[in-house]
Amino acid sequence: MKKIVLVFIMQLFVQQSIAQNLMVGASSAVINPKIGAYIAGDKQDRKFTDIHDNLYAKAVVISHNNSHLALVTIDCIGLLYTDVLKIRQKTAETCKMPADRIVISSTHTHAGPDVVGIWGKDYSASGVDDAYMQFLISTTANQIKKAFENQKSAKAYTAETTFGEPWVQNICNEELDNSLSIIQFRNSNNKAIATLANFACHPTFMDAVASEVSADYIHGYYEELKKTSGGEVLFLQGAIGGWVQPENEPKTFENAYKRGKELAEKVNSAIKTAMPLKKSELVFRSKKIRIPMENEAWQQLAAIGTIKRDFTETVETEISYFRIGEAQFVTHPGETAPFYALESKKMMKNGPKFILGLGNDALGYILKPGFFENASLPHAEYLTRMSVGKQAGPTILEAVKELVKDK
Repeated sequence: MKKIVLVFIMQLFVQQSIAQNLMVGASSAVINPKIGAYIAGDKQDRKFTDIHDNLYAKAVVISHNNSHLALVTIDCIGLLYTDVLKIRQKTAETCKMPADRIVISSTHTHAGPDVVGIWGKDYSASGVDDAYMQFLISTTANQIKKAFENQKSAKAYTAETTFGEPWVQNICNEELDNSLSIIQFRNSNNKAIATLANFACHPTFMDAVASEVSADYIHGYYEELKKTSGGEVLFLQGAIGGWVQPENEPKTFENAYKRGKELAEKVNSAIKTAMPLKKSELVFRSKKIRIPMENEAWQQLAAIGTIKRDFTETVETEISYFRIGEAQFVTHPGETAPFYALESKKMMKNGPKFILGLGNDALGYILKPGFFENASLPHAEYLTRMSVGKQAGPTILEAVKELVKDK
């Protein structure tokens, strides 16, 4: 009798262990623009003359039982929600991955192509290459499909630390979130399938000082971490609005690589003591919201087709909240001030926390309302000019508050 009970307990333990396993797949592809394409960031009418390092579209698909999630990163200034929807639609045409469970964030490199429209010759015409956008959309959808199809049994491990002191600064003299959150998925042989790090800093080492395609410091992170971890390496940009960037740094490719290498080393060190997730269920919630469009200039640019998007009295975007076990994620649809990242984290449960800046959208700077009320605040004139308006931040926080609640 004791033997039967023992066998039953062992079988139950095995079944529970299997039930806790995730299924994870990953894939990536190069998405470099053509030489001569317009460069996003800084001044208009700048064109690429060469490729320094590759830009990527990277996808990780995570499944548990019949629940699925795709986490995608794209090396670009910021993909608009309208193009995110096109990637979802394209994926759904050839893959069983649920389109509404695809979350796409942009790394925000200022040495990538114009995917918004405002960095062309001037404001009268879009700087977006339509043929490139079709290529980007189809290539990204294909990576999601490949990741979905090559899933294998996996375990998730997380770690949290800090990074960037003292070279990453908020030049508006406001809050700064130096947190570095990491999640790594490993196969049955304990080898990395994918490693994702969430950190907030503008990739602007090469902004306006070079005309070569580059992922900026993220290139060094990609190259160095892949040497030690293997698998796919993704960078999840954080809350960089209000203006989080490298300060007092040499603006060279060498220094950008150095800082990216240091990030990889910090991630690699943290991974050594990473803890496995105790749970593996996937929880996913999203909400479409409409943010008041207070930027008349953006409305005009949309009206003449420079930005191919409906900017009327409001603009539609989307907020997502999801959990992989205890690891929690919230998307922000633009460059949110660190204040909004810290407030979002306060609402989330205990456990690893990730804020995906430029998540599913690129609505410019999302600032505290005070920047619109006091023009003497540091950089207020420029930041507000590149913002939807003062109601964006509070509207986003209200959506986050609703989504994080257990229902």
